[in-house]
Amino acid sequence: MSENPVLAVIGGSGLYEFPSLKNARQLTVDTPYGNPSSPITIGNLSGKKVAFLARHGIGHILLPTEVNSRANIYALKSIGATRIVSVSACGSLREDFRPGQIVIPDQLFDFTTLRPRSFFGEGIVAHIGAADPLCHELSNYVIEALKPTGAFVHKGGTYITIEGPRFSTKAESNLFREWGMSIIGMTACPEAFLAREAEMCYATMAHVTDYDVWHTSELPVTVEMVIKVLNQNTALAQNAIERLVQLLPESNDCDCQNILKDAIMTQQDRIPNDTKKKLGILVKKYL
Repeated sequence: MSENPVLAVIGGSGLYEFPSLKNARQLTVDTPYGNPSSPITIGNLSGKKVAFLARHGIGHILLPTEVNSRANIYALKSIGATRIVSVSACGSLREDFRPGQIVIPDQLFDFTTLRPRSFFGEGIVAHIGAADPLCHELSNYVIEALKPTGAFVHKGGTYITIEGPRFSTKAESNLFREWGMSIIGMTACPEAFLAREAEMCYATMAHVTDYDVWHTSELPVTVEMVIKVLNQNTALAQNAIERLVQLLPESNDCDCQNILKDAIMTQQDRIPNDTKKKLGILVKKYL
């Protein structure tokens, strides 16, 4: 078995209570960006090492804006993870994306305003390509892993991330629909873009919990709706993750692993030593 996790999962803390997770232990990781949302749970699933991180902290104590995504991604990178699957709730902005179904989006729209969006700065400039921000290869593995569960899965769609913590107004929800958005949530950005800067494959398993507030014949979204669907889908998500771990090869040669190859603009001799040290696990192979 590889020393590095074949997969890292970011989601709710209840997701990690796998009956089949063996030799589970918690790992506390320090990062230059502060503490991750929670300790990382490491264990063996289907004979392979996996890592789990509770995005909102143990007991869901962090607002979406308070989630330290830089620390979370940095911590997972530092333990050798190269793939991340995000498991999250979302609202539907389309009639055909129904509550209880699952969406594997292929596009993101970042509508947040208050969150640190990049590891770079402090003397080093990098511009990553983000035309296709989610890993196509990993997303296909997730779709394949979901097939035996019997879930209704939508392949593709645009996920708009709002700041939160409040839900949308009807005016906002209808505007997002006019823009062509498919689903709405509060967690994908900047998490996905930070994973991309860290040269990690990233895919989202989005569980549709409601129709947001635009649907005239459905009740507006509530926390009760979200929790109900997530609780119903916990076992489904666990089964899919276990199947995904079985499908994934130990090695990872996806193009996501080389995103920074031509992205760093700063002359090497102009990068401060402290910054080189801080971002060593991201940029060392290019400097």
